[in-house]
Amino acid sequence: MEWLKELLKAAGLSEAQIDAMIGDVNKELPNHFVPKQQYNDVAAAKKQAEKDVSDRDKQIEDLSKTAGLSEDLKRQITQLQTDNNTAKTQYEETLKQIKLDNAITAGLAGKVHNEKVVTGLLDKTKLVMTDDGKLVGLDEQLTALKASDAYLFKPEGAGGGQGGAAGVQGGQGGQQGGFKFGAAGGQQGGAPAGQNISLTDAVAAHYQSK
Repeated sequence: MEWLKELLKAAGLSEAQIDAMIGDVNKELPNHFVPKQQYNDVAAAKKQAEKDVSDRDKQIEDLSKTAGLSEDLKRQITQLQTDNNTAKTQYEETLKQIKLDNAITAGLAGKVHNEKVVTGLLDKTKLVMTDDGKLVGLDEQLTALKASDAYLFKPEGAGGGQGGAAGVQGGQGGQQGGFKFGAAGGQQGGAPAGQNISLTDAVAAHYQSK
């Protein structure tokens, strides 16, 4: 996040404002993006599975072209076809499980003290991923866990406190210097007291100053 800190610092935000905004970004980021390692794991599994399927398809094709197939070759082809179907099924199941785990992680982000513990208490057989990527059944299980083991969950609104990104104050009213966020062309003059400064405003102000 150093690049983001530099942008916000160049836009004229104080260290306290920058820390508060970075905290909110870190809190919300898991709800919208999967960790790079999880993405790499899925991509690597997909690439390897596709290669395995392609290799077996080529073996089947090469053997099928052999004139006067013997019984032994026929058995080899049959076995390769079986192995190919098995590999495809395993790949699909693995990818399905990875998607489910990622959806659970996103659904628990910021709500529980220990995601691994809560994940272990979930009945994954009752969770369903829809075609549009939504996870069905998680909210119901979390509601039941809150009733039986409330200590596992963070208080609602925890970490939201004053000074979050949505409520960062834009300096003292009328104070000279700094950018007036939301004004065109990097207009000078601090933001009026009580004006909210969003991440978009901060980045925009940085580029307006160029």
